[in-house]
Amino acid sequence: MHTTYDWITTPLTASLLRGAIDVERTERGLLPHRLPAWARAQCTDPQLAMAESQPSGVRLAFRTRATAIELDTVPTKRLYVGAPSRPDGVYELLVDGRPAGRGSVKGGDTVTIDMTAGTAEVRSGAVGTLRFTGLSDEAKNVEIWLPHNETTELVALRTDAPVKPAPASGRKVWLHHGSSISHGSDAAGPTTTWPAFAASLGGLELINLGLGGSALLDPFTARTMRDTPADLISVKIGINLVNTDLMRLRAFTSAVHGFLDTVREGHPTAPLLVVSPILCPMHEETPGPTVLDFSTLGDGRLRFHAMGDPAERADGKLTLGVIRDELSRIVTQRAAEDPHLHYLDGRDLYGEGDAVELPLPDQLHPDAATHVRMGERFARQVFSAGGVFADRRV
Repeated sequence: MHTTYDWITTPLTASLLRGAIDVERTERGLLPHRLPAWARAQCTDPQLAMAESQPSGVRLAFRTRATAIELDTVPTKRLYVGAPSRPDGVYELLVDGRPAGRGSVKGGDTVTIDMTAGTAEVRSGAVGTLRFTGLSDEAKNVEIWLPHNETTELVALRTDAPVKPAPASGRKVWLHHGSSISHGSDAAGPTTTWPAFAASLGGLELINLGLGGSALLDPFTARTMRDTPADLISVKIGINLVNTDLMRLRAFTSAVHGFLDTVREGHPTAPLLVVSPILCPMHEETPGPTVLDFSTLGDGRLRFHAMGDPAERADGKLTLGVIRDELSRIVTQRAAEDPHLHYLDGRDLYGEGDAVELPLPDQLHPDAATHVRMGERFARQVFSAGGVFADRRV
């Protein structure tokens, strides 16, 4: 039997969002961003534009007695010519912090990307609707986590009871920056990207600046972190610099110092954790760039391979091994005057034994099970008793 609801439409405003750095009013609704407008204006790279507009860690948060919720959105679907279709982005519902439903939105805009030709075609699509029903009529805190890997314009929020912004949680804010792995890559949903899962285990409010393909020590990212209120801060540095073959060791050392200096301008005493890359066998001793292996597209698989030569390390080319050694040295040097600066070897989150049990499916990105494992390990090593953030977590 179809139930008829007396819908109440609540205006979508920034007050209903958590985890976003900025919001943009569009012709259709509200578009969350994870970089501010001034930073977006400084770099027109399409990869960055796509990554920062995908709302990893962004969620609607409100208090209501509603038994039914509808959310109209315009998702942006990505299609890669010659590659298998990507699954629709996942929205996850939490009620008083507990999982209560999940779903996807059909329709929306489509970006068709031809990686061999280097082209992208955009087609506009229709608004889609997400619906959750059967909720209790008790007053409750509701969160709807937006898809971590699908740009999402918010068009309308309807409920069968009034809505008001969720009260402040009182939890500490953890601000994290990293690559597509921190962004979420192949996680099963937005609450199980490794940073989101770690934050839930640690009882923290997450602001996730994991930017797929775009963790490149950009000064505007450092300034964004400097200006964003946070209690705990971490930066995961390395894999994208190898992927893009962006800089040599001389420039890398200076850029890391500059990035940390900028973050410290706004957070002089906050615990700051530098995390080196997780294990990625193809780039441990081989520099980038990283390129798509087009030979695998015919059988519907995406795989990457390293194009560099290990001998090029002598010329200052970066590998993950080189980056780990230099990050450890930099943190040790700076920690002599900055007792709140710490280092974590990324292989403690995903190392050689994990690569045997849970190999990277495309040789670059962790799968869903690995995201959960990494989140558990990060929470245990960083947030739990004895961890570098433990005494500042509550």
